[in-house]
Amino acid sequence: MGLRKTVSRIRIGSQSLAIWRMRGERMEMTELEAAKAKAVAAYNAAADYFDHPVSSFWHRFGRRTVERLGLRVGDTVLDVCCGSGGSALPAAEAVGPQGTVVAVDLAERLVALGEAKARAKGLGNIAFEAGDMLALGYADARFDVVVCVFGIFFVPDMVAATKELWRMVRPNGRLAITTWGPKMFEPANSAFWGAIRDERPDLLKSFNPWERISTPERLREMLAEAGIAEPEIVAESGRHLLSSPDDWWLIAMGSGYRGTLAQLDAATLSRVRERNLALLGGCTAITTNVLYSVAVK
Repeated sequence: MGLRKTVSRIRIGSQSLAIWRMRGERMEMTELEAAKAKAVAAYNAAADYFDHPVSSFWHRFGRRTVERLGLRVGDTVLDVCCGSGGSALPAAEAVGPQGTVVAVDLAERLVALGEAKARAKGLGNIAFEAGDMLALGYADARFDVVVCVFGIFFVPDMVAATKELWRMVRPNGRLAITTWGPKMFEPANSAFWGAIRDERPDLLKSFNPWERISTPERLREMLAEAGIAEPEIVAESGRHLLSSPDDWWLIAMGSGYRGTLAQLDAATLSRVRERNLALLGGCTAITTNVLYSVAVK
């Protein structure tokens, strides 16, 4: 049977992105490619605020993920959805010059931030790459440890993505997946979407992708479907302090919310910001519950 290929384009913010629809011998990839396009656009746009001090939680939870792994000197590590190095840089420090870390993210601007930080730290054992975790092409059992922090939920088929990561883990190696727990960024998250609803209801999301695995039970079920038995899952409750509601806006500008904000004109963006902060009132902290999972192969 022949392969029929059509091309459509979607616009995300200022970017026009091609989505290829393959029919015939290959499965249609529209949903996956659209999800990747949205992630790239959102986090490339967010790169200018991603490492702002108010968003220190990226690096705090990345480091905690690495601490739970007990990395050894000489280990080989793959870190996917690496951002600007929140877990990849601590991993490179832990495995030492004898070890290696490959850090991969779809967002080129975040990769560039990570590369700059690695140079500043004098880490010669880490390579940052712009790439797709589902198409890296590494051999089976290539790495001692594979890490994915706050990234697995961006893929529509999390089970397939987890299977691909698990494939690259050597026997007795470890896979770490860290994700958000319930009520992520509340009450600011609800205030944000309330402000969007007032101005651009067409941009409202029906659900947040991380909610599919935001409890230990749901995360364990997803991992089991991927063929991973008996993972260690730890739920950590937390709050991230804000010096003022303005801190929340900086967090939104440096995170996935930026993908929505990038689609607003200047006047609408200003009104959304004003409404979002008004809804927050005197909020002094946001919820940052996290789930850490580690599985041994």
